Amino acid sequence: MNPTPFQTPRDLLRYAVSRFNAAKLFFGHGSAEAFDEAVYLILHTLKLPLDRLDPFLDARLLPDEVTQVLVVIERRAVDRVPAAYITNEAWLGTYPFYVDERVLVPRSFIAELIPEFFSPWVEDPDAVQNVLELCTGSGCLAIMLADAFGNSVVDAVDISTDALAVAQMNIRKYELDGRVNPIASDLYQNVPFKKYDVIVSNPPYVNSASMGKLPPEYLVEPQIALAGGEDGMDLVRLIVAGAAERLTPDGILIVEIGNEYDYAEAAFGHLGLTWLTTSSGDNAVFLLRADQLQ
Repeated sequence: MNPTPFQTPRDLLRYAVSRFNAAKLFFGHGSAEAFDEAVYLILHTLKLPLDRLDPFLDARLLPDEVTQVLVVIERRAVDRVPAAYITNEAWLGTYPFYVDERVLVPRSFIAELIPEFFSPWVEDPDAVQNVLELCTGSGCLAIMLADAFGNSVVDAVDISTDALAVAQMNIRKYELDGRVNPIASDLYQNVPFKKYDVIVSNPPYVNSASMGKLPPEYLVEPQIALAGGEDGMDLVRLIVAGAAERLTPDGILIVEIGNEYDYAEAAFGHLGLTWLTTSSGDNAVFLLRADQLQ
């Protein structure tokens, strides 16, 4: 007989939502609210289909199953660990990836643009041969890029060898060895000198003032992957400056800068940035053509 007051997923769901709301958790790593996060964590812990809650809501749970879920709920509520680190799984679009504390939890608006092949700036996706992703982290964007541009080789760069170890796990998971190449490099430093049709980056861009206001969930993540200097543009300046000699004549550079639109315009507005539309609006991702960088 179960000695706890929790008998079913419905009981645990009610408790988890209450715990998460009372703890005033921050939901910026995939879920929008306490209910969604609780559902995901409960279903994942019980190894149930993530898209089917209703059939299992009133199923009787074994005592050890209840205990497993309670441990997860407390870790999320008390330690403020992002759900993705608890489950070692994060989704970007329709793609699941392995993640742990060595990498940021994937959350890039660029992922929304990849299925559209960056149209109309890329006229023929099949003609794209070389793609470079700077600050790859878990390798998620590099893998999505390789999947979208089927004739391409993607060089996936990060300064963190810990992050690249995670990226390699995801590359193997998607059987993209040889098509996605992890490279340990400080931006362009160790990158093979060749011309790229597309350069993509979701770099550290959080400005110094904002770094001091990040919620506890973000402080669990690698800070090197977040901090972008006084105005958030330290690495972005280097990325833009080095892109000219790395792009093909028709090549494009795409960079995500999150909430730093004003700082990006101040730094690069004279180049004539094209702001791409994503679910966040028209101010989180910019594009530059090779001819604009000359």
